[in-house]
This record gives sequence, structure tokens and C-alpha cells, in this order.
Amino acid sequence: MSVPFYVSPEQIIKDKADFARKGISRGRSVVVLQYRDGIVFVAENPSRALHKISEIYDRIGFAAVGKYNEFENLRVAGVRLADMRGYAYDRRDVTGRSLANAYAQTLGTIFTEAAKPYEVEIVVAEVGPTTTEDQIYRLTFDGSVADEASFLAMGGRAEAIEGALADGWQSDLDLAPAVRLAVQALATGSETTLESADIEAAVLDRTRPRRAFRRISPTELAETLAESQGTGPDNGADRGD
Repeated sequence: MSVPFYVSPEQIIKDKADFARKGISRGRSVVVLQYRDGIVFVAENPSRALHKISEIYDRIGFAAVGKYNEFENLRVAGVRLADMRGYAYDRRDVTGRSLANAYAQTLGTIFTEAAKPYEVEIVVAEVGPTTTEDQIYRLTFDGSVADEASFLAMGGRAEAIEGALADGWQSDLDLAPAVRLAVQALATGSETTLESADIEAAVLDRTRPRRAFRRISPTELAETLAESQGTGPDNGADRGD
């Protein structure tokens, strides 16, 4: 009688975690950082059809790295949950914290029970009336949740990118300097120069009346990046917009 092949639970969990980390590390990075009037998302993403940054609800945004089909499933589920909760109760009952908790449960269940974990890392961010009331939650492939502040980076080269952000980030940054800082940080450790066509960007703007999410258009992004090269209308000076 043959002896059944045995793998310890610790080894299974370790193998799953290593598999997920390798998949995430191959993905292009995303930066999320606070600026004076809200939260800005900047991703290295040349595609104009497959978004890594999206709106979830009125004042809540979503960003992800990893396998597109997996984080897109999570995004759609989050939108449906937010819509159902807002319709059944009140729009104010839809919060970034509640969505982060729901995502944590889903990712944790998939990690422990499915044969293959999701190769994703996501951020759920909610802009508040003031900077101190902003909420940024980072969720990893195993359902772990971290409450972040100021800035974060996900994906390949995340550690080097966060180091570059730490050198330039200030709490009172305007939008244009914040976008330029994020793009410069994303280029850290890369052998190629990032152009506006390689970037996807959006903001949660606390000054907007209800729906805070707004995508930064390719034209606006190109103008913003051109200012840092001295080719903009103000010859590189910050406009403060």
C-alpha cells in the first residue's frame, strides 16, 4: 500500500504566497498619494481600454496591480456591493472601510481555499472633507489590510518608488506637482523614460460636490508633464492647479 503524498499546511501557504508575489512583481507599478485637495492615482499603463484605476462610488476610488482579469472581477464586485448598499440604506453608508473589509474577506477566502491565489494587490481610497479624514487601504493577495497615509506604491520596484516618493512628497502639494512627483517616482529604476502615453492618472477631488472621481485626460497629463521639462506655458513653474 502506497503512502499518500503529504505537504504541510505551512508549506502550502508559503508556496501560494511566493506564487502570488512573483505574479505581482511582474506587473507595472501604481502610485497613490495625497495632495492638498484630495488623492491622486498614477499608474504605468499604456492601455487606454484596460484600466488599472477606477471609480467605485461617489468619493471612493480603486487601483490595482497584477492580473487584469482577477482585479477586474474584484472591481466589479465592489461596484455592485456599493450600489446595493447605497440603494438599500443610504449613500453615506458606503465607505472605503466597509469595502476594504469586504475585499479582505474575499481575498482571504480565495487564498486559503482556492488552488491558486489571486495575483493582485489593490488599494481602496476614500477622500474626506479634510486631508486628515482621507482613507487609503492597501489589500494584499492573502486578504491582509494596511491603513496607509501620505503615499504608497504597488507592483514591481515598489520599494524603490516609495523611496523616491519619500524624498519629494509634501502634505500641501498641488495636483500638478503631485502628478509629476508620481511619474518621476514610477520611472525610478526603469531603463525607459515614461511619457504621457504610458501613464494612466485620476484623482479623488474633495472640492467636487458629490462624485469626487475624475480621470486626468491625456492632454492635461501631457501639459502637466511638459511643465516639468520647461516646455509648458509657464516655463516649468507650478501653476498651482
